[in-house]
Amino acid sequence: MPDSSPGVRPTLEAVAARAGVSRATVSRVVNGGAGVREPLVERVRRAVDELGYVPNHAARTLVTRRNGAVAVIIAEPEFRVFSDPFFEQQVRGISRELTAHDTQLVLLWVEGPGDYERIARYLGGGHVDGALAFSVHDDDELPSVVRRVQVPTVFGGRPGWPGAAGDAGVPYVDVDNRGGAREAVRYLLGLGRERIAHLAGPGDQTSATDRLAGYRDVLLDADPGLVAQGDFTEESGARAMAELLQRRPGLDAVFAGNDLMASGALRVLRERGLRVPQDVAVVGFDDMASVAEATDPPLTTVRQDIEGMGRLMVRLLMRALNQDGAPGAAGAAPASVITPTELVLRASA
Repeated sequence: MPDSSPGVRPTLEAVAARAGVSRATVSRVVNGGAGVREPLVERVRRAVDELGYVPNHAARTLVTRRNGAVAVIIAEPEFRVFSDPFFEQQVRGISRELTAHDTQLVLLWVEGPGDYERIARYLGGGHVDGALAFSVHDDDELPSVVRRVQVPTVFGGRPGWPGAAGDAGVPYVDVDNRGGAREAVRYLLGLGRERIAHLAGPGDQTSATDRLAGYRDVLLDADPGLVAQGDFTEESGARAMAELLQRRPGLDAVFAGNDLMASGALRVLRERGLRVPQDVAVVGFDDMASVAEATDPPLTTVRQDIEGMGRLMVRLLMRALNQDGAPGAAGAAPASVITPTELVLRASA
């Protein structure tokens, strides 16, 4: 229990006196420095707890040259961020890993073109040590913003913006979107399905284009009329499903680009009196439990570890920050991490 006097903030000197060590030793311990023997570290930490000492952030920043904060930038408007459980899971993983690193999360999102200058000013103002950015579209200004202000940044998702191929070592974490799509389509073929449709995600995001590519890898001569465009929302999945049923009423399977679009497709199939999976088998992508386990019937889907990818983004950034270099630089952390997928079987296929 802290025993400092009311209204008096404990000092480094008080902690040093309580622990029986020098002020410099206390400073190294509380600021994460190296070179202090473990018994002394434990004595300092015990004294900190007993006195209720709270490090001075400004002083700590001078010592460590770190702010203890990371910006998490979601390149989507607020309504998408709070209505799509994908973002909730991604941010949860990021938040938990940042907490483990004693680092604060600063959440930013993009409502419109005018927000990029605001984000640039904030990042360039030295408020954060680095940034994590995801849901970046091909025409997004965000990559050029972080390049201009020179803030170490890790991206969620394979880079697809113009010139990205020439940006050697762009750090990112992604799932094997193309491989997961191939697995889903092969599974449907194994069930004897012959007219497999695809509800594609937005064409300006690599996760969607990679899943479409995986679908086409397996169905080399697929009928173009069996592909309909959505935008990863449930309503777009419903619209695309209705469009497909009008255009190709004989389809017998659907691979949806994500679980939300699959949920919209299931709703339309049910409204049209089509049985799932007897008449039309459906497979999604994501395995978001709040969606896949709540659909009627429960959704067979390709699982990606969304929360785990958020954690990996943080680890990649922290490793680079601790090496005092940009992610992907020579001798620093690996530039990218691709995580595996897994087909989760439920009643819809």
